[in-house]
Amino acid sequence: GPQLNAQLEAWLSQVQSTKRPARAIIAPHAGYTYCGSCAAHAYKQVDPNITRKIFILGPSHHVPLSRCALSSVDIYRTPLYDLRIDQKIYGELWKTGMFERMSLQTDEDEHSIEMHLPYTAKAMESHKDEFTIIPVLVGALSESKEQEFGKLFSKYLADPSNLFVVSSDFCHWGQRFRYSYYDESQGEIYRSIEHLDKMGMSIIEQLDPVSFSNYLKKYHNTICGRHPIGVLLNAINELQKNGMNMSFSFLNYAQSSQCRNWQDSSVSYAAGALMVH
Repeated sequence: GPQLNAQLEAWLSQVQSTKRPARAIIAPHAGYTYCGSCAAHAYKQVDPNITRKIFILGPSHHVPLSRCALSSVDIYRTPLYDLRIDQKIYGELWKTGMFERMSLQTDEDEHSIEMHLPYTAKAMESHKDEFTIIPVLVGALSESKEQEFGKLFSKYLADPSNLFVVSSDFCHWGQRFRYSYYDESQGEIYRSIEHLDKMGMSIIEQLDPVSFSNYLKKYHNTICGRHPIGVLLNAINELQKNGMNMSFSFLNYAQSSQCRNWQDSSVSYAAGALMVH
């Protein structure tokens, strides 16, 4: 606990809070040695004074899931302190009939939500008894399902006391990921990867779910949280139709290592924040 706390504190202390209060953040979910400093750029934008409910949308890595799933437990433990799952909101979500329940095994195996828990706890520590979390495991949704879930979550996104944490790494490149897109005009492989990721990031900043889907169909970039991102973009889209003015900015980009040849592999990370104006 103390060691983790010191790590998180160090990363957060090196970052500015320029987009606070964030209504939603996108942040990575790898081991903290790889992406802890990147994730800090997103978590620094969280305002603990106003945030009371935190929705954590993570992609399913281990089980095939065509919808979204909710946890079967009441509390998630972290080395900092315990986080309470909001059973009232869970009740509202259950009533829609759109969710399934993840088994305890699935819950324990899945890191996409887990890796956000200590950072959430750290960002909220000044109000640690005053907030709840709503973890949602997001399956391999079709575009129409992303729209449906976006619509459902949009009413929660509209509330300034709610925060959405969208869990995603960016390009997984190399033979072990079965993905080796390379645009030689960009120079070294890692530059091509960065160019590809930043193309996707700028489409996310445009807040256009259709363009994001088209980008994924064209390049097949291995963004593992593409479905949670799709749900967020559709929720934003819904609110924009009703006249809400929002902007999303990426604040940091990093790679686990720099790929220079076909034997190399890397994972990319990006951190960004959504603001409501």
